[in-house]
Amino acid sequence: MFWTKRTAASAFSVVMLTAAALAQQTATGIVFDDANGNGLRDPGEAGLKGIRVSNQRQVVKTDENGRYSLPVDDNTALFVVKPKGWASPLDRNNIPRYYYIHAPKGSPSYNYPGVSPTGPLPASVDFPLRKQKESKKFTALFLGDTQTTGANQTRYLAHDVAEELAGVKAAFGVTLGDVANNDLTVFPRNAAVMGRIGIPWHNVPGNHDMNHDAPTDKDSAETFRANYGPEYYSFDYGDVHFLVLENIKWIGNGYHCWLGPEQMEFVKNDLAFVPMDQLVVLMMHIPITQLEDKAQLFDLLKGRKNLFAVAGHTHDMRNQMLGKEAGWSGEKPLHLLINGTSCGGWWTGAHDEYGLPHSTMGDGTPNGYAIVTFNGSDYSFRYKATRRSDGYQMNVYAPEIVMREDLTKTEVVANIWSALKSDLVEMRVDGGSWAPMGFQPRVDPFYAAAAAEEKAQNQPSGQKLPNPEDSSHTWVANLPARLDVGMHRIDVRWKGDAGFRIFEVQ
Repeated sequence: MFWTKRTAASAFSVVMLTAAALAQQTATGIVFDDANGNGLRDPGEAGLKGIRVSNQRQVVKTDENGRYSLPVDDNTALFVVKPKGWASPLDRNNIPRYYYIHAPKGSPSYNYPGVSPTGPLPASVDFPLRKQKESKKFTALFLGDTQTTGANQTRYLAHDVAEELAGVKAAFGVTLGDVANNDLTVFPRNAAVMGRIGIPWHNVPGNHDMNHDAPTDKDSAETFRANYGPEYYSFDYGDVHFLVLENIKWIGNGYHCWLGPEQMEFVKNDLAFVPMDQLVVLMMHIPITQLEDKAQLFDLLKGRKNLFAVAGHTHDMRNQMLGKEAGWSGEKPLHLLINGTSCGGWWTGAHDEYGLPHSTMGDGTPNGYAIVTFNGSDYSFRYKATRRSDGYQMNVYAPEIVMREDLTKTEVVANIWSALKSDLVEMRVDGGSWAPMGFQPRVDPFYAAAAAEEKAQNQPSGQKLPNPEDSSHTWVANLPARLDVGMHRIDVRWKGDAGFRIFEVQ
């Protein structure tokens, strides 16, 4: 005797068996063309050949009938690797439902609930896919830590970030870990806020998304799983392969940054199906440079020329090209973007007229997100400060008033969020000749002033800013010797973007 579960809310159709088969530990199922988009396998909906399916270790392809077979234990996430030109179902918050978690007894009991008991292993775990148009050129959004604490900060996220993105023309978005700030009850609220943007939304687990009362790493991501799905997985969009990694090892009273042998096995098996010239985007929370098992990962990536790593975690903006000094020996540098966070400096700073903190990060970068445009194996990115114009790519600092005798001793500082150390940055005064500025990490003067103001007697509203830190994207030059008394204008240019500053000479 059997029955078929057929509910529109399901991301897959499941056929249940009698007690005789409850002990089986091999999962089977079909990946099918969900032509009518109802998430169920209806008559005439054919199985899809050659689709990858994984249990987070092995990766197999479906046969000519769309069927796969994989071993499972009592806490296994099965998922389909979304192929190019196909889409998985979305839930009401636009989170892709491409997976099935087999947890017969559910998650252990911790402060925050995990996966509910799923019961015996279904006889057939089927995954629906729908055809969709995917062009070679497309855009994706990457958000560093949203890291909200409680309902009020979730409102900050809604008004400061999600509202300006509502209706954006992007293929999907990704939050790069630390969705929450230890209080995991915010997961559903955050999902609802980000879901209103209107595009598929992926989530990477961060160190503040773990069950901190879990004694070991094994069960630390159970609440994340219950809300967002597998903590590591992969998918294709256009000509790009996206690999979500979970690099938090919870040790009961803290964490290490590593992938571990099981996840490394998945990466190896996943990449075995990815052509060597295909662009692979590695998405993680803690930057790849901090991985304790980085050498093993780099070995699996050996020979690949088209790689792009994106992370969050540090609450500053860093745009780096990794080479031998970082342990990478590839023919081309490995591009690492440590993305500025959407919570900025943890939702701190003075509140504006809308009641929102300015949330500037300690290196002077405003809170925001990255807009990445992919075109085959090529890509480009642009950092977008929230509630600012797209052209706001830098701050240019000079004192309000400069005495004539101090001109050559007075520095102009340009803080350019997305610039590389090797980039050319130039300055001119009053339309004169362009002259190069020198790369020089230092504290952003505007940020230093804001942090100092908080220590003054009349403190602004809002939580206090984090301590200032040296920026990895500041350029410095001195003013020219001969300027008349009066008002003057500084222009700074970088890759077609411009910044300005007006000051007075006395």
